[in-house]
Amino acid sequence: MINQFRKLNPVNLILLLAYTFFMRMAIFYEMPQQLNFDFLEPFARLLININLENAFSPAANVFFAGILVFVQSLIFNRIINNHNLLSKPSFLPALMFVTGSSLFMPFMVLSPALICNFLLIWMIDKFLKLGKSANSITTVFDIGMIIAIGTLIYFPFIAMFLTIFLALLLFRSFNWREWVGGLVGYLTVFFFLAVFYYWNNNLSSFYQIWKPLGNKFPSVFKINYNDYLVLIPVAVILILASLQLRENFFRSFISTRKGFQLLFFMFIVAAASFYLKPDFRTWHFLLCVPPGAVLLAYYFSNAKKRWFYETLFLLFVLSVQYFLFV
Repeated sequence: MINQFRKLNPVNLILLLAYTFFMRMAIFYEMPQQLNFDFLEPFARLLININLENAFSPAANVFFAGILVFVQSLIFNRIINNHNLLSKPSFLPALMFVTGSSLFMPFMVLSPALICNFLLIWMIDKFLKLGKSANSITTVFDIGMIIAIGTLIYFPFIAMFLTIFLALLLFRSFNWREWVGGLVGYLTVFFFLAVFYYWNNNLSSFYQIWKPLGNKFPSVFKINYNDYLVLIPVAVILILASLQLRENFFRSFISTRKGFQLLFFMFIVAAASFYLKPDFRTWHFLLCVPPGAVLLAYYFSNAKKRWFYETLFLLFVLSVQYFLFV
């Protein structure tokens, strides 16, 4: 299967769509009785009143979530290929994106994090263009606005603001206008939100939006380790990918090295931002899928022994299915 997706073959579009729903067999087999979809944070509903909480039946919810993941994987695949992060263009980024988006049952339903992945993929594209742009102030401003829109959908997305500064450190020489540009872009969106709160005589509630930023990072975690055994093959592949990347690191283009460094930081920020939502759900970690999928794809793109990488991927898929059904 890996060898098939190493090629930019149009047939892979059909195979990828079939694979997307194959990885969702478990949730179709045990369909939840009710699935809620909160499209926006409560503080944003005063500005945008869209109520989709009970708009979809459970089957429709899962189906449309699958379609969104498929569309995201194609957009993601095109961006990674356009920026030459892998050894050659392929459908592997899309394949790994779909696989990563199927690790847990909560990943397979409509959620704010799933919607935010469109914004995250868009950000990755803009970040990777920073080093190629003569004047990146506009790009950084746009990224700031994208993060602000993501914050309206899912508040922990605000943590992605840190990645603007990390990207500027990696791709650009210091220019204070660029550093301020991202902040201005972010504040532009929330300025209009503040004005709307003011018009509705509710400005005091606007200040409550930022209270989660004062949360302390939890020192104690309650984890059922059996639920996360599926991550063992993921960890193995990530380790192999890291070793492969280290071996080829200084033979890669500088832009490629910086791109992988940025994606690593995005992965860490996305994972750590869960503490900004006291009642966070497992689907929060969908935000880790885009940066993580690139590293997974990098390994399978550069692996040499076909029998090994094909077997490894097969075991990976089978383990995901096993833990989903069990």
